[in-house]
Amino acid sequence: MDLKRAFLAVVLSLFILIGFQYLFPTAPPQQAPAGPQGQQATPAPAGQPGQAQVQQAPAGPATVAQQTVSVDPKARDITVNTPLYAVVINEQGGGFRSFVLKDYRNTMDKDSGPMELLFDHGPGSLPVLFSLDNGAGANLPLFKADKTAITVDKETETAQLTMTATLAEGFTVVRTLTFKGDSYLIKVEYKVLNTTDKALQISPALTLTNEPFAHAAGNSEFLFHGPAAYANGKLVETKLKSLTEGPVVLQGKISWTGFIDNYFMTAVVPSSGNAVTVTQQGSEKQARTVISEGILGIGAHEAKTFAYSLYFGPAKLNILETAGSDLAKSVDYGWFDVLGKPMLWLLNFFHAFTGNYGVAIILLTVLIKLLFWPITQKGMKSMKNMQKLQPKIAKIRERYKEDPAKMNQEIMTLYKTYKVNPIGGCLPMLIQIPFFFALYRVLMAAIELRHAPFMLWINDLSAPDRLWIGFDLPYLHGIPILTLLMGASMYFQQKMTPTAADPTQARIMQFLPIVFTVMFINFASGLVLYWFVNNLLSMLQQYLINRQNKA
Repeated sequence: MDLKRAFLAVVLSLFILIGFQYLFPTAPPQQAPAGPQGQQATPAPAGQPGQAQVQQAPAGPATVAQQTVSVDPKARDITVNTPLYAVVINEQGGGFRSFVLKDYRNTMDKDSGPMELLFDHGPGSLPVLFSLDNGAGANLPLFKADKTAITVDKETETAQLTMTATLAEGFTVVRTLTFKGDSYLIKVEYKVLNTTDKALQISPALTLTNEPFAHAAGNSEFLFHGPAAYANGKLVETKLKSLTEGPVVLQGKISWTGFIDNYFMTAVVPSSGNAVTVTQQGSEKQARTVISEGILGIGAHEAKTFAYSLYFGPAKLNILETAGSDLAKSVDYGWFDVLGKPMLWLLNFFHAFTGNYGVAIILLTVLIKLLFWPITQKGMKSMKNMQKLQPKIAKIRERYKEDPAKMNQEIMTLYKTYKVNPIGGCLPMLIQIPFFFALYRVLMAAIELRHAPFMLWINDLSAPDRLWIGFDLPYLHGIPILTLLMGASMYFQQKMTPTAADPTQARIMQFLPIVFTVMFINFASGLVLYWFVNNLLSMLQQYLINRQNKA
């Protein structure tokens, strides 16, 4: 492989880096065309392996938007405080008015307050609303709580809140919520009692609403945020724009459903044992997901219980793994997941010793560089040897320009004579590309880096690098010092690296530091730090090789 092909490999790598998220996004479920009179396809049996059953939602209550309801003045707000979060629950409908994460802030501003996951647009728009009419009811029942405030002081403590509602149709619903001091999981159980003397039908459903998202300002345009579910062993992510075309229905084995973004997750885990149907609907401004238990019969004076788990918290891998129920599957690095999660583990491992994620990124970069040092060494030596042969190769091409077959034969003979591997310079780079992309995904999405300081002006490794100088530059709020240093290191590294014999290729290669600098200017500073340190280590390695060749 000559330098022309090496250059092509670099350009292709750059193209993949920029366009991967756009060209290969997680495919959203496709809405199947609605059948006659809104008929829907036959649902898959619960637990059936394979692709989640996705179809156009039938016409009916589950597909209509939540209606605005008048506020009941008798409804009280119930407050629950634990070491991890504070939640406010409204008695009208029982929805969550507020959910604050105490260990996270809304913004970098120290006065911004703890992270708020929800918006409150009235009782009918709140998440965690339970109904017996498939989520369509506009008249929210009044759930009278047995207490108005709960405090869980210790991580080992557990507390319960019981709320009871009487429905006009002849039902009594007893809602029990269980809060643990050391978990973001909330157990919620609904006991539905038919108080009449006749059998009735119900369509139990739990509705989770979110305005994507209260924390949307922190979302990256390169990463998914919106409705998601883990259905039939696969992560299904639905683009918000696709909801404008109609509701999306998921059937089969549903592990969880809810909303995810870069750093946080709100989800419902059905745990009643019944087959459920998930309907995702809404718009780019507001979305809701309805978890329906289907149409069930309930006899006179009979009671049925429906249980769920709620997760409102950070999309942090180790926390989600502890929570179980496949919630950890929401942290997905795509094709590079098998490499990305070990790298995240190493990042946290180094942080446990250093207490600084910037230093942890540097140590992780050094470790990766050391692992690839031998093959990179061979690749650099091969490129150096190829550079030495360029004058001879140029003469052969000139001599046999009319006979390509003879020219290739002579070039291959030259390689054998000087024991040079023509692909030796490119192979190490190609081997390292998957590792780079995996680390790229980790550093772009890891909540560990959110608001994590490094040093000096870099106070948020998840945000672009900016040094504020008292005034804003055009299109920039400050100077991207680290990004400029990265570009400079790439330029000097290029000066130390064997160049292409073709002047045109050499000139094009000189523009790569500028291209990378522009491309990285709005990337997370944690990713820029990795690339900068990697460039410095590559310069050191190239220096040692150049000195060895001179000796």
